[in-house]
Amino acid sequence: MTEQPSPESRLITIASGKGGVGKTWLSVTLAHALASAGARTLLFDGDLGLANVDIQLGLMPESDLGAVLSGGALLPDVVTHYADNAGVSFDVIAGKSGSGALGSLSLQALVGLRDGLKDMAGGYDHVLLDLAAGVDPAVTTLSDHGGRIIVVMTGDPTSLTDAYAFIKLAIGRNPGADISIVVNNVATKKDGEKAYDAIKRAAEGFLKISPPLVGIIKTDSKVVDAIRAQMPLLARHPQAEAAQDVKALAARLTA
Repeated sequence: MTEQPSPESRLITIASGKGGVGKTWLSVTLAHALASAGARTLLFDGDLGLANVDIQLGLMPESDLGAVLSGGALLPDVVTHYADNAGVSFDVIAGKSGSGALGSLSLQALVGLRDGLKDMAGGYDHVLLDLAAGVDPAVTTLSDHGGRIIVVMTGDPTSLTDAYAFIKLAIGRNPGADISIVVNNVATKKDGEKAYDAIKRAAEGFLKISPPLVGIIKTDSKVVDAIRAQMPLLARHPQAEAAQDVKALAARLTA
């Protein structure tokens, strides 16, 4: 009998040290790619200050994370179902943009939210957590779930510095954290490998870890078009180069 993966192992945080690296777009596109491959997928929008997963998907959720945080609902109560025109679907827990409530939550409330996501993970193959950029307590606590953490960076030197800061803090909290790297929005694969080599050298030299590279997403003008159309890239431009890059990432995560 095949051993079933633990709920914790199904959790994947999509993190970044700084904003503007395409973290939410990647979360949306990866969720769609995993669902396209037949995986039961939940996408949790935990960036309450700038929540916009629902906007990128063109959704108008009846309820969102704000109802959970106010005590008016449980996490399963605020799940919204997304389906594209081809019938590919996944679930979404929308954030509450502009509330800023997550940043002011107590540690006990954050741990309760994290444990609630673990409980829900038993019903899915993958639960993606799109959290705020940076290293505030809400991000670090929700990321400390025993699953996978994917750190998104670009070729920008400041992105590298901030990604390293996130990794350092995550390793400080949990030395055995499962951290890997995605380099987004680079002109060529070689540029992505160069950026990865820089973060790898820093992590090996100072933290004594070697986080693997799991994906390079090349710059693609069709990404901007899909965001403006409020559609996932795989639905609007399935043959786009960036779409193929994310599909390759999804395949690596499920191999």
